[in-house]
Amino acid sequence: MHTFFKKGCTQRYAMHTRNKVAFYTLGCKLNFSETSTIARGFKEEGFERVDFAEPADIYVINTCSVTENADKRFKTIVRQSQKANPEAIVIGIGCYAQLQPEELAAVDGVDLVLGATEKFNVTSYINELLQQPDRATTGGQIHSCDIEAADFYVGSYSIGDRTRAFLKVQDGCDYKCTYCTIPLARGISRSDTLTNVLKNAAEIAAKGIREIVLTGVNIGDYGKGEFGNKKHENTFLELVQALDQVPGIDRLRISSIEPNLLKNETIDLVAQSRAFVPHFHIPLQSGSNEVLAKMKRRYRRELYVDRVQKIKQVMPEACIGVDVIVGFPGETEAHFLETYNFLNDLDISYLHVFTYSERANTEAAIMEGVVPKKMRSKRSKMLRGLSVKKRRAFYESQLGKEKQVLFEGENKEGYIHGFTENYVKVKAPWNPELVNTTHQVHLTHIDVDGLVRFDFVPLTVAQ
Repeated sequence: MHTFFKKGCTQRYAMHTRNKVAFYTLGCKLNFSETSTIARGFKEEGFERVDFAEPADIYVINTCSVTENADKRFKTIVRQSQKANPEAIVIGIGCYAQLQPEELAAVDGVDLVLGATEKFNVTSYINELLQQPDRATTGGQIHSCDIEAADFYVGSYSIGDRTRAFLKVQDGCDYKCTYCTIPLARGISRSDTLTNVLKNAAEIAAKGIREIVLTGVNIGDYGKGEFGNKKHENTFLELVQALDQVPGIDRLRISSIEPNLLKNETIDLVAQSRAFVPHFHIPLQSGSNEVLAKMKRRYRRELYVDRVQKIKQVMPEACIGVDVIVGFPGETEAHFLETYNFLNDLDISYLHVFTYSERANTEAAIMEGVVPKKMRSKRSKMLRGLSVKKRRAFYESQLGKEKQVLFEGENKEGYIHGFTENYVKVKAPWNPELVNTTHQVHLTHIDVDGLVRFDFVPLTVAQ
């Protein structure tokens, strides 16, 4: 196995001889935005993008390492690519590639592993690889900078779905949560310039995409660390104010934002804005202050309650999603019940439940009080059940009301789906004329699959 650790990264591209490339993305919206940008770079170099299930000359797998399961999935995906074309070049990029490059390179069939900064220059490394006649016998090559070298910013956005785009505005994180590997995988917090964000938003609008979702590792920290500089040039509030003025975008969503960084001014702006929708996703992780302290989270449950109450005060019908981790080391039954009851009493709309898994080189991995995996699974199941209950209650609260629905482009078993501005998922019989259009509807009832049915409101179609 060849391993190359570099402090800098080449920007040169050479001629290639293989022209079909396929991509598979694991993990978060940020990964999807970066995959899409890397794919556009391939296209500019003359490559043809094909579906991952099709035979391709090159397969690029953008990895995640938030959970143990994400790590395991990488091997399965590599096998899928090998089945489609045993002679293809297989490349691993992303967070797992930065954290455990040797582990990825050792997977049978993997030719190239690129770290946090090198992934944006993937075509140059492919051409280096193709010039080596012993590629098939030398194992996977690794090109990786030290994570401290990831102090520059690469802007990205996804345009795979013509209904919505994921727009990256920030990368990295300066927080030191004891369970999290993201600072090790992505480096320090740094942001795009406001000028470049607005340019990318305008490009998205020009492609006919109706909705933008802001993404990053810690987007509320926006403005920090422009190209390694810790000076704040613009605040997150200034960012959303400027984006709200971009013509051609019907909807903007903030996506996930830390409760301590979600300020009243931002909430008030969303409530009064032209394009920002009443939908927030706010990580909680635990409803126990004792566990939050062990996690080194930068808030306590009282602040979280305050943020939810502020949102509901100015946007009573807002949708609020919550991230929560179960089975963190030292989480007793009492701690878990504290979290369960806290969430049960809170005016929220749904949960994203994560079962804690040990991550190498984190403080939590060596903490005492390990929760048995069967207990973690039980607690996860309980909170997932609570999420179903919360989502149902939120949907029921919206019945009988008129909402704007943006319809998506996929035919799922004879139905088209869409979302209201406050993130109620609706369904209707498939009609291709509805794709990427916005309609005023009257929400009528919840179907057997938990999605909402509706009647169109006559003569109020917004194209």
